[in-house]
Amino acid sequence: MKPELPELPYRFNELEPHISARTLQFHYDRHHRGYLEKLGGLIDGTPLENLELSDLVTSTRGEVYDNAAQVYNHTFYWNSMTPGGGREPRGRIGQAIVSSFGSWATFEKEFAERALGLFGSGYVWITFDPELQCVTIDAMKDAGCPLQVQRIPLLAMDVWEHAYYLDYQNERPRYVKAFLSSLANWEFAEANLPSHEE
Repeated sequence: MKPELPELPYRFNELEPHISARTLQFHYDRHHRGYLEKLGGLIDGTPLENLELSDLVTSTRGEVYDNAAQVYNHTFYWNSMTPGGGREPRGRIGQAIVSSFGSWATFEKEFAERALGLFGSGYVWITFDPELQCVTIDAMKDAGCPLQVQRIPLLAMDVWEHAYYLDYQNERPRYVKAFLSSLANWEFAEANLPSHEE
């Protein structure tokens, strides 16, 4: 693969007032681009440069993994949000969440608990466990990625401080609430959810 910075699926100001253009630009241009450039420097001229990003995430460790996973995770996070998103999802993804958690309220509560209980930096993932055939919530530290544990990522929320500190300061609970109520891209999540035939 040749590492490239993907285009954002929206303009910098389109997630306001929940995520400011300043936060998004800093996060995308500095952090995501930085991981991408570091990854390129690590794999350039090695056999690893021929691997797809997802293969780098599942087959490497150490510095290569950290940067590959952060490139993957950030790209997934951008797509996990959409202007005018959030609220209780309908369709297959809504049904899968209720089937797995009993109710939307239970899911919301557990999602918030996992996000607020994750000490330090990382991601909270909504995933599908193909073995258990259910939707799960995975709080993963640092560059943790569900691909490492054979779960299918559906949606990601970045809880590294640079994702929200300029807008919410140290109030992670407000950021978590805004993500679920106003930002979550449930159409993207449903597109990632395996069909019964898969």
